[in-house]
Amino acid sequence: MNKAKYDGILNIDKPYGITSMEVVRRLKRASGQKRVGHGGTLDPIATGVIAVCFGQATRMMDNLINGTKGYRAEVELGIVTDTYDALGETTKTRDASGVTMADIEKAITGFLGVIDQVPPMYSALKKDGKRLYELARQGVEIERDARSVVIYDIKIVKWNSPVVTIEVYCGRGFYMRSLAYDLGEALGCGGHMKSLIRLRSGFFLLETSLSLEEAEQRLQEGEWQDILYSPDAVLTSMMAVVVGKQTEELIRNGMSLPLSLRIPKGNADDNCRAYSVDGRFLAILIFDDATGQWRPDKVFALKYAQPEGIPQIS
Repeated sequence: MNKAKYDGILNIDKPYGITSMEVVRRLKRASGQKRVGHGGTLDPIATGVIAVCFGQATRMMDNLINGTKGYRAEVELGIVTDTYDALGETTKTRDASGVTMADIEKAITGFLGVIDQVPPMYSALKKDGKRLYELARQGVEIERDARSVVIYDIKIVKWNSPVVTIEVYCGRGFYMRSLAYDLGEALGCGGHMKSLIRLRSGFFLLETSLSLEEAEQRLQEGEWQDILYSPDAVLTSMMAVVVGKQTEELIRNGMSLPLSLRIPKGNADDNCRAYSVDGRFLAILIFDDATGQWRPDKVFALKYAQPEGIPQIS
């Protein structure tokens, strides 16, 4: 087994029928690494992009979870299930034959932007220390508070009654199963999620993902260098600077950076990625509005090529 230690992220196409944690367990065994985690859960019914982090890249999991997600889902109208997807038990059936494309087009406009969404009972959210899905399996249903989520874009890909295929680009905490249920209710016939593919997770796209089997084989053979993304790959939209040796030492020691440095002044809790002059990714900086200074938020010990076009400061 490959014993080399490495830090980075794999873009995996999760197969149908297994949990996200099973993906992590399999890659952990294949790699021999101890620190492995994923950047956003996919249900067993779902396939598609799941970003798996190794070593110091596990500190990027929050950035991955907060990133934009893209999904393609089949919603079958006329059938409601207890899990809101095709794996659940049918709880209600209604006639959906009268639903038209125009009805669906009108209904989905109500889901654009910031909306309130009630999470499904079959979810990993907790109530009084218990997972909701544990309560659901015991036949207990509790009232769930609606949460604010955001949908950046939603469109119809295909309509083959009673199944409508939609693509959705959304923010953190969004449940496609709840959307399938809510869309069915908005149309007056009910519905559930028949299938789901995650098309993107932040920086990572389905078309550049690896199958789980190929990733396992490459890791077992020690051929990981050209399939592993550097941890800072998920930060491409974040401002970046290159710092000199003296500033690098301040960052390494967790100290606030001098006001004289030519990093553009930020707003409270703004972030900036910092690189050394020889291209090593050093840290994520955060702007402290109270002091007007940048300070280290997360410090790394990595060596990756410096992206072009990053301004250098002394």
